[in-house]
Amino acid sequence: MDKTMEPDNLMDEMSTWRQALMGGQMLFVAFGALVLVPLLTGLDANVAFFTAGVGTLIFQLVTKRQVPVFLASSFAFIAPITFSIQSWGLPATMGGIMAAGVLYAALSVLVRLRGSGILYRLFPPVVVGPVIMVIGLGLAPVAVGMATSGIEGVVSADQALLLATLSLLTTLFVATMAGGILKLIPILCGIAVGYIAAMMMGVVDFQPMLDRPWLAMPNFVTPEFNWNAVLYMIPVAIAPAIEHIGDMLAISSVTGKKYLEKPGLKNTLLGDGLATTAAGLLGGPPNTTYSEVTGAVMLTKAYNPKVMTWAAVIAIAVAFIGKVGGFLATIPVPVMGGIMMLLFGSIAVVGLSTLIKAKVDLSIPRNLVIVSIVLVFGIGNMGLTFGEFSLKGVSLCALTAVLLNLLLPHQSGEDRYQSTEVGKEETA
Repeated sequence: MDKTMEPDNLMDEMSTWRQALMGGQMLFVAFGALVLVPLLTGLDANVAFFTAGVGTLIFQLVTKRQVPVFLASSFAFIAPITFSIQSWGLPATMGGIMAAGVLYAALSVLVRLRGSGILYRLFPPVVVGPVIMVIGLGLAPVAVGMATSGIEGVVSADQALLLATLSLLTTLFVATMAGGILKLIPILCGIAVGYIAAMMMGVVDFQPMLDRPWLAMPNFVTPEFNWNAVLYMIPVAIAPAIEHIGDMLAISSVTGKKYLEKPGLKNTLLGDGLATTAAGLLGGPPNTTYSEVTGAVMLTKAYNPKVMTWAAVIAIAVAFIGKVGGFLATIPVPVMGGIMMLLFGSIAVVGLSTLIKAKVDLSIPRNLVIVSIVLVFGIGNMGLTFGEFSLKGVSLCALTAVLLNLLLPHQSGEDRYQSTEVGKEETA
């Protein structure tokens, strides 16, 4: 036997299959969260799979395939996408999402010129924290409505509450008590139990799945550019852009590599931006790095970025299976409502955690003012209208927080940049 074909080549062949299987597992971990945004906003789930796969490949191209991350739908855009579609239509919303991706790219240029510390000075925790809280708290009425409102002739109010409770309790149980791979997919487990209960109650309509062919092109959407939608969507990208830094720090700690240095924040942000722009170009939700997948990387020790390449390829393949989107359309709204009550609350807690970890002192008047105004504007659904242009929700909150942070004076001796790894970095 040829010795060159013995151990190494066989190992390479085995590792390829192993990488493919692990890539499928990574997609499985991200599946529940990946489809939530399209299901809640009315976007096509098959397009979301396609743009997640393409976005991940774009990210890998920009970063020279050095970071083991998977990109998919960003929760921060749920409410803005819903409002934008209602106000200006789906094509205009896609144009706004493309513009949000351009903001990511602009931030990457800023980092390239001034160093990553500039982002922390522009968007410190006192800005990002309350904006993230608004994203979660602003969606709370939506979650409660989904969980408690029946569907006339299909699901009664009592049945809706029961289904929501079952999916919520399952998600809570798995998230807090399960181990191994199950701990990484609490949302998927909650949906599964709620769906099975709905089938036993006879309230699942399988017609959408029966109507879909096995193989079909995703329903791609051609974007249009409406200045109202563009200017409304751009500020929303601020919070996910800052969260992206946290994701890079998290995956760095898991793998033991400093991704903020190589490939560098300037390149990872650019990868996110181009992926989001590509999603808007095709009709999918904006892309962001997934913390669920980071947890899976930590558990499985799958540090090789090729695993995420396989996850991306599999996601693209799934996008052409029409039955997948049809099946997702059969999930009863109350089942999703139970999941949403936990998910949207968790988003708000992330914002609160951002303030706590950075030790933001709310006894300092400027900090108290910024947090207070942002929360009231967001929860109160404050809006401003200038002719045909309107600004409200997360967009208004993000702009308000940034402007207040830049304009309000600091007290003498105040620690302006509470300690974080990014905040300590030297600017170029």
